[in-house]
Amino acid sequence: MIWLLIFIVTFYAILIVWLAVGFKKVDTFKEIVTVNKTSFSVIIPFRNEAENLPILLKSIAELNYPKELVEFILVDDASTDNSVEIINSFVISNEERGEISGDQQVLDTILRKSEITRTDICFINNIRTSNSPKKDAITTAISVAKYNWIVTTDADCILPENWLQSIDSFIQNTNPKMVVAPVNYKAKNNFLEQFQLLDFMSMQGTTIGGFGMGFPFLCNGANLAYKKEDFILLNGFNGNNNIASGDDIFLFEKFIKADKKSVGYLKSSDAIVTTFPVKTWIDLINQRTRWAAKTGNFSSLKVKLIGLLVLLTNFVVVYYLLFGSLKMLFIPFVLKIIIDLFLFLPTIQFFKIKSNFYKWYIFASFLYPFFSLLVIFKSLFFKYHWKGRRFKK
Repeated sequence: MIWLLIFIVTFYAILIVWLAVGFKKVDTFKEIVTVNKTSFSVIIPFRNEAENLPILLKSIAELNYPKELVEFILVDDASTDNSVEIINSFVISNEERGEISGDQQVLDTILRKSEITRTDICFINNIRTSNSPKKDAITTAISVAKYNWIVTTDADCILPENWLQSIDSFIQNTNPKMVVAPVNYKAKNNFLEQFQLLDFMSMQGTTIGGFGMGFPFLCNGANLAYKKEDFILLNGFNGNNNIASGDDIFLFEKFIKADKKSVGYLKSSDAIVTTFPVKTWIDLINQRTRWAAKTGNFSSLKVKLIGLLVLLTNFVVVYYLLFGSLKMLFIPFVLKIIIDLFLFLPTIQFFKIKSNFYKWYIFASFLYPFFSLLVIFKSLFFKYHWKGRRFKK
């Protein structure tokens, strides 16, 4: 077993250092254009997001981008709460709408500052045609989108003020067909949310590192832009509609396969979209199971091998923690903590993570191998619940 440990940990260390080098190779984008030229159709699917929509709409109201160059299409995926009413309250002018309920104080503050109707925002109903509600929502919106550049984000996100400015500058300077951009968590100082933050930072660091080494293999649909004409040319989500998740990664793979050089990473603090952790461990397990369920359908053998190496590393850590001798008990665990720091440190520096990193890092690193194996096991053999629906792999 000791030789297997050495073999796995060595290759895992090579992978993490390789990604850390790639992270440094991706230059921070700082080019600013004087004239905005790109027209965007921003697509935001939602289902029962009444709690989060006021925050999203507030960030939309504060965006620094010409309204004549952008439209926001919010797609209702059979919401049963008052999400639609919240959007209507935002779109209609303050004089016409009357008072809104007290639990929407954030939205009320925005509307008091605006006396005009937001003609750049509309909502439509999702047209279900597959096993993937979110892919259907995006496809439905693209069918009515006015502009060639599609931008996707989520209803539980906060959009930074210069978000579209940054994407427009990147497009004008690099002429891509798809733009992958960063996502961060707004996490409270408790273990559940800090655990999610650190787990998410590992994925963000891996995403950037892959781009830096010329092997992009991850992205996030909460901050993704691409040309509508290429979406249509590549037949959109056809071929993976049977998989509930993956509205981002499977489309990303199609763009990469068609023209890898046309897919760029926008490494800019102005482009960081912020989202929120889930509130319970059950929701977290279901969310990560949803993400893990698509990994077996990745088209790249190299990506699958990377996933297998990470899985084996976590398995080795768990095995030694549970069954190792007293002398070897913590060796794989300590080695993995040290190795992971090579990628974690530049990642948290870019995302400006400041909240007691090392304190939470130790605890999260101890739990993560067990959590990871549980999620993989659940994704392989069990169904999962998400947004009030039950899905199978």
